Amino acid sequence: MRDDDNSPISATEAKALFADWKGLPALVLAVSGGPDSVALMWLAARWRRSFARGPRLVAVTIDHGLRTEAAREAREVKRLARALDVEHRTLRWTGDKPRRGVPAAAREARYRLLADAARAARASHVLTAHTRDDQAETLLMRLLRGSGIAGLSAMARESERDGIRLARPFLDVPKSRLIATLNKAKIAFADDPTNRDTAFARPRLRALLPLLAAEGGDARGLARLASRLARANAAVEVLADGAERYLALRDGASLSGFDARAFASLPEEIRLRLLRRGLDQVGHEGPSELGKVEALLAALDRAMVSRSGLKQTLAGAVVTLSRGRIRITPAPPRRRDGKRMP
Repeated sequence: MRDDDNSPISATEAKALFADWKGLPALVLAVSGGPDSVALMWLAARWRRSFARGPRLVAVTIDHGLRTEAAREAREVKRLARALDVEHRTLRWTGDKPRRGVPAAAREARYRLLADAARAARASHVLTAHTRDDQAETLLMRLLRGSGIAGLSAMARESERDGIRLARPFLDVPKSRLIATLNKAKIAFADDPTNRDTAFARPRLRALLPLLAAEGGDARGLARLASRLARANAAVEVLADGAERYLALRDGASLSGFDARAFASLPEEIRLRLLRRGLDQVGHEGPSELGKVEALLAALDRAMVSRSGLKQTLAGAVVTLSRGRIRITPAPPRRRDGKRMP
């Protein structure tokens, strides 16, 4: 990738960006109409034309029903998709909208609809247009929330959600290069004013980035930090895998039941990860929250020191310490009033 953050992306660079998915039969492209996602569709279409039999491309636009301009923007995406010989679908988030937490709820709905579209298209992957700028903002948001190493790794080039692979070819690409690419090709794009609405957390952090850049904390550096944390997180995961095998070698133990003393001998970060794995495997209200798992681990440590028992419920699982063993079992389902059934 070039060092010039304002240069258009060449056909050769696009070929490298999309190379990992060349052999797939179909790809779903998440295209909102903004510059990043329009560049994704334009570059992917140009890339596919370089092959005799490239993947089938299906652009999907999600209308959240939150802005009156959204329907018009979806029509503009459809018009451009047709010109690029790309199939297009518009899907709508229907039903009541929450009064609070709208961005998070909209994000959940968007990924759910994209996963549905991928299954309908028989595509294993959804490509999104997250950029290096988005990576930097994600790192800052998670830093302020007190995330652990895994959260501070921010977004991966590929991840899994709802049984579909999410791929992000532009994570090392600055947004400015995507805009330069569209300007050179004379491709229009939409401007979503909510991206500047400081009523929401991400636009507020976005406004701070120029100040951070003046102190040396630009998007390039923040994204590099996320990459390094991802590397460290991968190493810790390998250690956690080894610790899980270590517990399994002791009388056939698994993450749903293991020797408390052997567990206590492991480093704290490894114990936290093994607890979260067990909770997420057995529980039915996950994923578990790091802060709550930290509190649970502290309670387990106190109980082991005092040689007393423990029974706590978290993330739809019951964790017990009794007779030198820690067990994780499914919790009873909740009733309509929120209380658990006996």
